[in-house]
Amino acid sequence: MLRSTKRSYEYLINHVPKLLLVTIIFAFFIQAFKQAPYHLLDDSYFIHTLTFCLLAISILAFYFLNKPQTIYLVDFACFKPPSMLRVPYATAVEHAHIILASEPKSVSFQVKIFDRSGLGEETCLPHSLHYLPPKPNMMDARDEAEMVIFSAMDSLLQQTGISPKDIDILIVNCSLFAPTPSISAMVVNKYKMRSNVKSYNLSGMGCSAGLISIDLAKNLLQVHHESYAVVISTETITPNSYTGKERSMLVPNCLFRIGGAAILLTNKRSQRKHAKYTLLHVVRTHKGSEDKSYRCVTQEEDKEGHVGIALNLDLMVIAGNSLKSNISSIGPLVLPASEQLLFVFNLIGRKFLKLDLKPYIPDFKKAFRHFCIHAGGRAVIDELQKSLRLTSEHVEASRMTLHRFGNTSSSSLWYEIGYMEAKGRMKKGDRVWQIGFGSGFKCNSAVWVCNREIEAAKNGAWADCIHRYPVNEPEAVKP
Repeated sequence: MLRSTKRSYEYLINHVPKLLLVTIIFAFFIQAFKQAPYHLLDDSYFIHTLTFCLLAISILAFYFLNKPQTIYLVDFACFKPPSMLRVPYATAVEHAHIILASEPKSVSFQVKIFDRSGLGEETCLPHSLHYLPPKPNMMDARDEAEMVIFSAMDSLLQQTGISPKDIDILIVNCSLFAPTPSISAMVVNKYKMRSNVKSYNLSGMGCSAGLISIDLAKNLLQVHHESYAVVISTETITPNSYTGKERSMLVPNCLFRIGGAAILLTNKRSQRKHAKYTLLHVVRTHKGSEDKSYRCVTQEEDKEGHVGIALNLDLMVIAGNSLKSNISSIGPLVLPASEQLLFVFNLIGRKFLKLDLKPYIPDFKKAFRHFCIHAGGRAVIDELQKSLRLTSEHVEASRMTLHRFGNTSSSSLWYEIGYMEAKGRMKKGDRVWQIGFGSGFKCNSAVWVCNREIEAAKNGAWADCIHRYPVNEPEAVKP
């Protein structure tokens, strides 16, 4: 009974504006009838006109009260790993030879992956994985998580000037490290956030979890007015380094590197002039109902009991199909009418007129100025560049992020936006398309519009190296 009364009270308080509006409209309607001359009350035209006007006013009023909240991205910060953690090509190859000394074929395979990975000489691994042989433990994993997350959070708080007490919603995504207490609880404890902060911890959702977190924050900000939401995207790789010899499970060792990002979102109108971006759309595609898609990226044990992430040979095909599904949903939201008509005409010709036509791929360059493709590896970027018919300039941010920081999982999309900001390419009105892929299998998209011309951050992750980029990437490293 008490719980029911409390819920009724909360519902009443939260809907006071709407109830007040209904009362005012109803009172106005009654008053209009009372003051109208009697001869007009018999005039059906007058009655219909008055009713129509009141109905129109009611619809407009309810629309403005219930329209979606505009979500602003105030700022974001990416973790910059210390140089002492870097793993140049020679070190990576030497470690492979020492750790897998009894498995020359596995070593040879890893070296080939290193050669063609697209990673540069400054990507970093956590401290525990520099030991030979590496023997990571829970404490090492917590140390990595704290180093990455606290550094990114400190930078975000410094850049925005907000207090941890101002944060209403906290969302952390980290797929492969899920300790107790949770990582989100770790952040709440470190920054002494309010006891009523709404915290969420997402795990097991792969490299696209960052955009899932953005979508969750967007939905929460629709119901919690005048609020700040912080999204933290990272991947703790300390406990997930594979020590076996299965080739499909050795690939992540070659590509994944340390990284993370903290993002501040809000629905406060007062922040509209200060925010960098406005969120336009989030489109999520989940192909988990298909067995091949579900099993293409899995955490499992090999025959010798070593745990790692296995990548299926069909991964690129499945990623391509997921992208097509995502495009079919996001296309009508962002493409100009000319491109949509060409797509429809092509579809009619192929499906109904049985014409021998190739499927028409819309030109997304007419909808977006910037593209942020998940830096999962050179093959991923190559495939999406080909599928979307993008130029080298459009995928430059993705390739350079992979080169400088490696595959940082869900946070890579924010390093890419950081790259474009550091280059001074973000102008007011530019639209940005973020595309993320993750296990399950998922393809998620987010569309942002730039609110103002953005100056390069003086202390950002790219600040001390942006002058060296872009770099020319050889097809393979020559040892």
